[in-house]
Amino acid sequence: MRHVNHCVLSGIVGVWCGLAGSATAFAAGEARRPNVVIVLADDQGWGDLSVHGNKNIRTPHIDSLATEGALFDRFYVSPVCSPTRASLLTGRYHVRMGVTGTGLGQERMNLDEVTMGDVFKAAGYATGCFGKWHNGSQYPYHPNGRGFDEFYGFTCGHWSNYFDPPLEHNGQEVRGKGYITDDLTDKAMAFMSANRDRPFLCYVAYNTPHSPFQVPDEYWDRLQKRELRMFNRDKGKEELVKTRAALAMCENIDWNVGRILSRLDELKLADDTIVIYFSDNGPNTWRWNDGMLGRKGSVQEGGVRSPLLIRWPGRVRKGVRIGQIASHIDLLPTLADLAGVSTARCKRLDGVSLRPLLEGRTEGWPDRMIFSAWNKQVSVRTQQYRADGRALYDMKADPGQRTNVVKLKPDVYGRLAEGMRKWQKEVIPAVAPDRPYPVGHRERAMTVLPAQECVFRGKGLRFSSRHPNCSWVTDWTDGKAYVSWDIEVLTAGRYEATLLYTCAAGDVGSEIELEFGGKKLGGKIAEAFDPPLIDSPDRAERSESYDKPFKPLVLGEIELAAGRGQLVLRALSKAGKRVMDVRGVRLRRL
Repeated sequence: MRHVNHCVLSGIVGVWCGLAGSATAFAAGEARRPNVVIVLADDQGWGDLSVHGNKNIRTPHIDSLATEGALFDRFYVSPVCSPTRASLLTGRYHVRMGVTGTGLGQERMNLDEVTMGDVFKAAGYATGCFGKWHNGSQYPYHPNGRGFDEFYGFTCGHWSNYFDPPLEHNGQEVRGKGYITDDLTDKAMAFMSANRDRPFLCYVAYNTPHSPFQVPDEYWDRLQKRELRMFNRDKGKEELVKTRAALAMCENIDWNVGRILSRLDELKLADDTIVIYFSDNGPNTWRWNDGMLGRKGSVQEGGVRSPLLIRWPGRVRKGVRIGQIASHIDLLPTLADLAGVSTARCKRLDGVSLRPLLEGRTEGWPDRMIFSAWNKQVSVRTQQYRADGRALYDMKADPGQRTNVVKLKPDVYGRLAEGMRKWQKEVIPAVAPDRPYPVGHRERAMTVLPAQECVFRGKGLRFSSRHPNCSWVTDWTDGKAYVSWDIEVLTAGRYEATLLYTCAAGDVGSEIELEFGGKKLGGKIAEAFDPPLIDSPDRAERSESYDKPFKPLVLGEIELAAGRGQLVLRALSKAGKRVMDVRGVRLRRL
C-alpha cells in the first residue's frame, strides 16, 4: 500500500467532506437529519473496556455499541485532555489552533476556529455540551461562544470534588446534584428529551476516570471484591488501589452510557441517532493496556490509542471491526458527512471522513501519516509503523514497541522522519499565541478570572497544587507580592469587582487594591473566613488540590477602558502573617 502524507490526504478528502451539504447521506425530502451523541471519557485507556479483552472490568453498555455498530481497532487521539477536545471540535491538529498546553490559557482554541458546535448549529441543530470543556473559560472561548446553546459543567482541566460540586449552567454558578457523572448524564438526557422533535448534537464530556479517584460506594465495593487477573506489562509500576478506583469509575461511566441509550429508546430516537464513544488519551495510571508502551502524556501507542465505537442502526454495519488507522481529527468530517452537514465554513480540515470505511468501501483507501505531539515530543503512525525522533517500530510485528528497528529499516525511518519534519514546520507555530483573557464581551456581562490563570510576583506565593487547574493562590506572606491577569477589556465602562477569598481570623485587616489602566479600587479584608477543606471521599491518594469554599467580597465599581493591560491585585498593608488566599476575581459589566 502506498504511503501518503496525511496533510496531503486531508487536503484532498477535506474538499470532498466540505461538499457534504450538497451531497448528503439522505434522499431529498427526508424529514430530518440524524441526531448525534458524542460520549468522551477522560483518562480512560484503550484497555479499560471488556470489549477489548480486559477481564478486570465489565462494560456491557459501551460494548453494545461495538456489537450493534462499528469498532475501530487503531484509533488515535492526543496524549492529553485539551488537545484531543480541540481536535474533536475542529477536525484539525491542536497545535494549529494555539492549543499548546492544558492550563494558563494554553488550552484555548484561537477564536477564528470553527467548531463542531458552530457547524451543526448552522445546520439547524440544537447543540448542547455537558461536562468538562477544557478549551477556554471566558466568553467567547466559553462553550456558549463556540456554537453550544446549552452548557452544563465546568471549563477548566480538572475538578476537585465529584460529589455535589460547584458547576455552571450557561455562565451562571450552580451546585451539582450527586455524583458528577450521574448528574451530567441527567442533564444530557433532559436536553435530548427537550429537543426530541428537532435534530440535536449532544456532546457528553465526562471528567472520569480522571483523578481525584472518587466513585460511589456501589462501584467501589464491587471492584474491591473482584479478583484482578490482568496487569500492566511493568507490574511493579502498578498501584492496585488506583487500578481498582479507575475501573470502578469506568463501570459507572458504562452505567451512564446505558442510561443514555435507554433514553434514546424511550424517545424512539435510537434509529435516528449516531452515537460515538471514545476517550481523550491513554490511561492515567499504570494498568492493563494490552502491553502497549506508554500511558497518558506519552506520544507512544499507549498514550494515544483510544477506543472508538460508532453506532447508527441501519446505516453503520453491525459488529464490524475496522482495522485502518483513524484519528480524532476525523470525527468532525465524518459526522458532518454522515449527517449531510456542510463544513464549508471550517478552516482546512486535517481529518478525513471515515464514512467509506463505515460502509465497507475500503478499496483504494490510502495509507496515512497520523501525528502526535506533546511536551516537545512528536511521533507519527502509519498502518504498519510508529516513529519518533529516535526510534522506529514495526507495530504489526512488535505491537509492544520493544524493538527499535531504525537501523534495520533506514529508508522507512527516513521517510517518516521527513514527514514529521514537514508536519512540524507546517502546523507548529514558531512562537506561542499571545492571547489575553477577554473581559466584558457584549454577549456576557460577567467575566470570571480564576486564580489558576493569573501570574504572581513576590516571595512565597504559590498555587495550592502543582496542577494549576481548580486551585488557588496561597502563602501570601510577602506584603509586596501581587497577582495579575493579562486581560483585554472588550467593552469600556463601569464594572463591579468581586474578590473570592479566604482569610484566617488572626490575619484580618489587610488592605488590598485592584488596578487596571491607572484606575484603582481599594478594599479591606475585614471579615475572617477560614473554612476547612471539603471532606472528599477519595479512594486513592491525590496530587490535586482539595476544595474549600471561598467568600465573595464586593470591592465596588471600577472604570475599565477598552484595551489590553494587566489587572493587578496587590496588598497595600499586611495585618497578620498572611494577606489571604485568592480563588479569583469576578468582573460584572454594569
